[in-house]
Amino acid sequence: MSLPVETYRFASFTLNAATRQLLRGQQEVPLSPKAFQLLRLLVTNGDRAMSKQELHESLWPSTFVVETNLASLIAEIRRALDDDAAKPRFVRTIYRFGYRFVGEAEASSTGPISPVSTARHWLIWEAGQAPLADGHNTIGRGPNASVWIDLPGISREHARIVVAGNDARIEDLGSKNGTYVAGEAVTTPRRLVDGDQIRLGPIVVTFRVPSLSAVTETAT
Repeated sequence: MSLPVETYRFASFTLNAATRQLLRGQQEVPLSPKAFQLLRLLVTNGDRAMSKQELHESLWPSTFVVETNLASLIAEIRRALDDDAAKPRFVRTIYRFGYRFVGEAEASSTGPISPVSTARHWLIWEAGQAPLADGHNTIGRGPNASVWIDLPGISREHARIVVAGNDARIEDLGSKNGTYVAGEAVTTPRRLVDGDQIRLGPIVVTFRVPSLSAVTETAT
């Protein structure tokens, strides 16, 4: 049985849990995976304030992280929502406790996925996947990365994939452990094609371009 699509709408924004997208109207707003997860936690628990400890345990279970990591994600969310910490419309700081979502969010069990916002390029690896938006997509373990990979050996801003229509090119951002495509070091922007294996320090990700004309094979 398929699960219902979890969608939340507030002001001009739509938070779609199925596609892991934050939209303003029909335009996707870039948000790192951890920031998306945090925003979803706050929105789904909008009837109460959430403590910093609870948020830490949800975002980084069994892992010690400094408190500034949470503050950085909150700052990223506020930038994405054009929110003001002094006069919040969406995310309010609860002094010496945590945070609460104070916007009026409308939840629905089904939500249409707009074809305008459907990603045409993806990065896929063993632990997850991430859509690539048109424009610059930074890959790294910094809190503002478009594709957030929190692993030792990944630089805060490791590499960048620039998408322009059907064209996608990757470049290294001076990472400590380098960026490689098909075993070759990326020293200048390199065009990507479907199926390219990209090594970022210790991890290998696959660049994919889903085909709309792919035929489903009959299971035997």
